Amino acid sequence: MRIAQIAPLFEAVPPKLYGGTERVVSALTEELVAMGHDVTLFASGDSITSAKLDAVWPRALRLDPTIKDWIASYMRMMELVRRRADEFDVLHFHVDYFPSSLFSRQTTPFLTTVHGRLDLPEFAEVYNLFPDVPMVSISDNQRLPLPNLGWVETVLHGIPEELLTPQPGPQEYLAFLGRISPEKGIEAAIRIAGRVGMKLKVAAKVDVADKDYFDRCVEPLLANANVEFVGEINDAQKPAFLSGAHALLFPIDWPEPFGLVMIESMACGCPVIAFRRGSVPEVMDHGITGFIVDNEDEAVAALGKLASLDRAGVRARFEKRWTARRMAEDYVHVYERLARRSKPLLRAVGD
Repeated sequence: MRIAQIAPLFEAVPPKLYGGTERVVSALTEELVAMGHDVTLFASGDSITSAKLDAVWPRALRLDPTIKDWIASYMRMMELVRRRADEFDVLHFHVDYFPSSLFSRQTTPFLTTVHGRLDLPEFAEVYNLFPDVPMVSISDNQRLPLPNLGWVETVLHGIPEELLTPQPGPQEYLAFLGRISPEKGIEAAIRIAGRVGMKLKVAAKVDVADKDYFDRCVEPLLANANVEFVGEINDAQKPAFLSGAHALLFPIDWPEPFGLVMIESMACGCPVIAFRRGSVPEVMDHGITGFIVDNEDEAVAALGKLASLDRAGVRARFEKRWTARRMAEDYVHVYERLARRSKPLLRAVGD
């Protein structure tokens, strides 16, 4: 198939450091190419891919301090993709609601994978204008705030099977990986580690939007003897970081749409202690890849049961459920269904 992948522009594909959506787009793109499909990636010019790259913006927006209005770059990308739309069998967007209006009024089949939360009221105001746009969720739980959209499938994320692998060596600490923000539960992770007397290594990004929270609430806690702040790490650093951990702490306090760090941890054979929020029950196999808990007391208790888990079994479950090949095959089934359509998919509300 001739497939267009349209990525966010905030990070390169794949991202140099933190970046969940761009990392998934990269994994999907590379796997589709490996399967023999003709793939074009619309992304920032500093992206690296085996697909054809259409650099719709010179470099990732996060790395370009001259950008004052990031929406302009997205509007430009939409128009450039539209001008090439008839070259493809299907257009796959990863940029939220931006394509809904323009691409509803053309003939090439398209779909949008929603990578973020949907429980904010302003999202309903936009998405409900286009109830028939083909949408893919990354967990069933993600759909709950807007269940009546044009959902065609839930496709759970995957990553390349050999990107992250277990490394030999002892487990000497607990791990926190991803992004520091109130909803990610860093304060809870520090408390949990402190209660069991274990060291916590924090490998996480601090966004500009979360800098005040970090300064006020988190940085004072990093002075604890049992906490080491590592900062952002890249894919090459993750295997050693996660393999050296007794467990990954994932004490989230929000409706997590997926939680890529959970399967990254599983890839390294590292079990996960995760709060029962959002997608967690869909991603975790309780008692096999870790433990699902409801509060800090249960997390502390779960850490006492880690010896009952087989780290090789954690990796085996990753290989069964969470590879990029499985994700790509799932998407190809969706593409094939949509590609049978030969006319504009829908009309927006009010047309």
